[in-house]
Amino acid sequence: MKKFVMTAVAAAALSAGVAQAYTVGTFTNGVVVPNVVHNTVADTTAVGFVNQSTGTIGVFWTFFDQNSNHVTDGCFPMTSKQYKPFIWSQESGVGLEGKRGYLVFAVGANTAASSTAAACAAANATAQGSGAVLAASAFQVNTAAQDVAFVPVIDGDLTISGNLSTMGPDSLTAVTGAAPVGNTFSLRYGVDGAVNSGVDTRIAVWSLGDQRGTHTVNMYDDQQNRKSVNFELKEAELSWFDPETISGRPASFRDGFIEWNSGVVPADFPGSTALGSLPAATRGVFAYSTIIAPAFGAVQSILGAHIVP
Repeated sequence: MKKFVMTAVAAAALSAGVAQAYTVGTFTNGVVVPNVVHNTVADTTAVGFVNQSTGTIGVFWTFFDQNSNHVTDGCFPMTSKQYKPFIWSQESGVGLEGKRGYLVFAVGANTAASSTAAACAAANATAQGSGAVLAASAFQVNTAAQDVAFVPVIDGDLTISGNLSTMGPDSLTAVTGAAPVGNTFSLRYGVDGAVNSGVDTRIAVWSLGDQRGTHTVNMYDDQQNRKSVNFELKEAELSWFDPETISGRPASFRDGFIEWNSGVVPADFPGSTALGSLPAATRGVFAYSTIIAPAFGAVQSILGAHIVP
């Protein structure tokens, strides 16, 4: 969301001794679901929440497109110890079928609201500080394919400026559960040489910065063979790309991983090198692969493993 230049923060992170990996499965003041879409009611992202606080809370949510533009938002109350499902196809409103983006869920400042009616009031639409309040899990549910694919949820406390009911591209300034820019990621892939048929992979890359451009990477197969290739991240905040379409990939490279240094700014980066002023430790990157494997009869989600500097 808050734009930045990736190399500058990578250098700062290393000099500051930042060492941070993903955090998932904890209770915090909010979460990011980094890859959200619904195509029909039968193919939709579904999120489940648990309120571990002792009071009634308001959970304010905002849906951003892949370039971090605000699209729509809302709020729902949760009483103490409540579990609540959130089905994106039911909550999105009209006109968003097929529109990919990400969701930010944040707990309002008043975590002891006297009623569910008050929990989402304008007076409570400021972000709560750190706190073990909310946890979430998410899946992409495809009833036609009879498949439920795991969607990672980024937790760790969120840092948000401004009003939760009017969040914009610069409102979210830190996500503790994401990895710092500068980490080197190993992004898994599995393909069979037939695009959009059989074994396919999609790689999701989400960040708190402008990641656009053509990234030069090393691609490995399952026999330790290496080839230098490129992949393009076309969107600033959330990209969802097919590694099977990478030009120059050897036809024999069917299973392996892509090694990507998230701190290198591409030569064709279209943004400004003067963007951003947030502390390096607050920058975050999160990546995972979704592999469709007919032999297993299911879609597999694999987190992008990363080397912490």
